[in-house]
Amino acid sequence: MPISTWVEVDLDRFAANLQAIRRHVGPGREVLLVAKADAYGHGAADMALAAEREGVTQLGVATLHEGMQLRRAGSKLPIMAMSPLLSGEIPEAVAQGIDPSVCDLDFARALSDEAVNAGRAVRFHVEIDTGMGRTGVLLHEAEAFLTEACALPGLRLASVYTHFPDADGDDLGYAREQVKKFGALIEALRARGIEPARVHASNSAGTVNLREAHFDWVRVGLIAYGLHPSHDEAQLALQPVMSFRSRLVQVRELPAGATVSYARACTLTRPTRVGVVPVGYGHGYSWLLSGRGQMLVGGQRVPILGRVTMDLTMVDVTDVPGVAVGDEVVLFGSQQGATLPVEEIAAGSETLPYEILCTIGKRVTRLYVRRGQPVRVSTLIGERADWSPSVTDYLRQRDAAVEE
Repeated sequence: MPISTWVEVDLDRFAANLQAIRRHVGPGREVLLVAKADAYGHGAADMALAAEREGVTQLGVATLHEGMQLRRAGSKLPIMAMSPLLSGEIPEAVAQGIDPSVCDLDFARALSDEAVNAGRAVRFHVEIDTGMGRTGVLLHEAEAFLTEACALPGLRLASVYTHFPDADGDDLGYAREQVKKFGALIEALRARGIEPARVHASNSAGTVNLREAHFDWVRVGLIAYGLHPSHDEAQLALQPVMSFRSRLVQVRELPAGATVSYARACTLTRPTRVGVVPVGYGHGYSWLLSGRGQMLVGGQRVPILGRVTMDLTMVDVTDVPGVAVGDEVVLFGSQQGATLPVEEIAAGSETLPYEILCTIGKRVTRLYVRRGQPVRVSTLIGERADWSPSVTDYLRQRDAAVEE
């Protein structure tokens, strides 16, 4: 297989996670897939198309260009820009059918003018700040704001929503108070004759932990990709969609007393077989794992030796029998019955699983798999359909080895 380092994205697991989410929230509620930050590193275009195939009805992005990427990839679903756009981005957003979140009346008026010029209604969303303290319309200003915005010509209110800062915490009291305040606002709006097409509040944590916050949509990101935002495994069974894999490019024998990598921070205490992995912080693998992280080789955990460098990381494979150049290395994921979860990698990197997923760079190939077969191989130089046969052979051999 002409690929040395890749992330494997299991589309069957993605589908299973979405089905589990639907069962959890029950009928009558729609799923908005959060596809920002390249779908948390999974590849936004591919995940958006997979989500549409699984019945997701709405996509969420952070920026105009993220929405444009999905449109160019062929997505026909409604796309919501969840972060505020600049007024200069309005014409392109309207042309591409990317629905902005509006938190400023001057922006709303400019959006209205563009809608009138385009000769068609433009959908918009309004975020209510019930306690996140980041973006949106302040709760005490919301009724007046929405009354004026909804009166502007050419605009159609697609949704009103809010966001939780700590729905993944042990104490859900603050989040539940947010739900009460938000619900009261929705009732007040309805009394004024303002009826949003959709109402939503739940991010991934809210979807799992706050059934009273499900409303019309749930906005799912992390849980769709198979990771838990809190200690909620009993409430929702999920499967990680992504694994991060590489292969040994060199195996070396170094004597006791030899030093490994920059700053000579690692001195070997025994004769050591050193495996060289073509992954470093230039791929998005954290430098903080230097000298303390682990990888999987031959179904065994092996320690990182010395510093992670930009392009290469060294591991101690002395105790792995028969190790050779070309052998698979797992940075997070499973191998031959052993598992190295991304949460552990995040803890060793002193960060969140979100960041680990989002920072895997474009030089890392994306391999999309369904029913154990590759459906697409996306590389830094573009899609390579001609590599699929060799990838298929590799996956077949790997699966056979696991079964043995």
